[in-house]
Amino acid sequence: MAGAKTPSYVLTLRLQTESWQKHILEKRFEIGRCLYNACLEECLKRYKKLQHDSRYQDLAQQKPSKEKNRQLSDLRTEYGLSEYAMHAFVQPMQRHFRKHMDAHTAQKIATRAWKAVERFLFGAAKRVYFKRFGEMGSLEGKSNSAGIRFKSHAIHWNGLMIPVIIQPNDVYAHLALQDRIKYCRIVRKRIRGKVKYYAQLILEGVPPQKINRQTGKAKHPRGEGVVGIDIGTQTIAICAPNEVKLLELAPSVDDIHPEKRRLQRKLDRQRRANNPNKYNEDGTIQRGNKEKWMWSKNYIKTKNQLAELQRKLAEKRKQDHNKLANWILSLGNDIKVETMNYKALQARAKETTMNEKTGRYNRKKRFGKSIANKAPSMFLAILDRKLRYDGKTLKKIDTFSAKASQYNHITGEYVKKRLSERWNDMNGCKIQRDLYSAFLIMNAKDHLKEIDREKCFATWERFKRLHDKEVERLKNSGNKLLSSMGI
Repeated sequence: MAGAKTPSYVLTLRLQTESWQKHILEKRFEIGRCLYNACLEECLKRYKKLQHDSRYQDLAQQKPSKEKNRQLSDLRTEYGLSEYAMHAFVQPMQRHFRKHMDAHTAQKIATRAWKAVERFLFGAAKRVYFKRFGEMGSLEGKSNSAGIRFKSHAIHWNGLMIPVIIQPNDVYAHLALQDRIKYCRIVRKRIRGKVKYYAQLILEGVPPQKINRQTGKAKHPRGEGVVGIDIGTQTIAICAPNEVKLLELAPSVDDIHPEKRRLQRKLDRQRRANNPNKYNEDGTIQRGNKEKWMWSKNYIKTKNQLAELQRKLAEKRKQDHNKLANWILSLGNDIKVETMNYKALQARAKETTMNEKTGRYNRKKRFGKSIANKAPSMFLAILDRKLRYDGKTLKKIDTFSAKASQYNHITGEYVKKRLSERWNDMNGCKIQRDLYSAFLIMNAKDHLKEIDREKCFATWERFKRLHDKEVERLKNSGNKLLSSMGI
């Protein structure tokens, strides 16, 4: 059907750029940044005018309804707050830069700016951010027939022809290139202090299966069966009919916060030394001072060190998540997990509480650092994406009705537990709390709102045996375990 969305995946290939081509790309990325900021500023101007309209003010005071939403939509269209209005706005600017910027790429830039403002308009974001010099990370086209396009193993864009690097033994890339290319994207990355360019081809279909050269079998085989997952801020408990595991999320990711804080303090000292006239006597920044900030070479060097630290962390985390997702998919394709609001867990606690033992106020910090380091939500997104390639989806059970962390299948009762209680007492048997939750999630009913007690009894003995084996493995591993595991 025309216009219907089809499955897509991304193939990333390194661009073999020469010095003069890099200079042209740098210029085009800077033009793209200026177009993005111009579209963003225009959207905010139009929104400010809309806010002063008496019709908008009257509608804002009304109760939510379909009629109110329709009238607000008409008002936004009237003031030019729409994606296509931004396409019309960017068109004359694109013509001025037509030697470097094609119409399709300019429209995609306008779309990106509009989507950022749209999130702000509908409450999904608190504010919008303009891109500073060098912050434009990618440019993309709308199709592979005009603008940025890939053909004959090279990227073609407004007179530029840059070949991509494809190794002869890269079977995956050669198989992927047999699929239809929807559109292309050029990505700019700074790796170990050097700027490198990559082509990302958005291909139609599902990614080809990677084959192990030695065995001739699939590198990441897919299993069949039910798998229950209980994921926390730093750990993940996995329960399948023949496997029970309690693992640390992204184990390769080290806690970079001490090193990050050291570099941030160094940056602050360098910034103050370079700009003494920009600060008040009490150390605060002078808000009315419009003089230009001065950056030394050492400041830029420290800033690049911090960026490289963050890049390495992100790469390690993504690699660990992909490995774990592939392993879970080898256990089964019917994967269930509890719904979790990680954004709420990141936020500071609202209520002020006091420790009864010490008499001191408890810290309001919660799980922001561990979530930032381990990215559990990102892992679930990767797992869901891989499932969709096989026509499946990640099943999320209703946390409020199932209550896997409180349920006891032996007594059939719900008992609330403190976060510090890491073990369940099951008729004299100690069961690790997260592993037991994963066991209950695996045995959730098809409507995902209730635990199937009969299935729990049927699979309990095997789970208990595998559970004891996993606890013993963790105790004898010799590695330092997370306190949340309780082992």
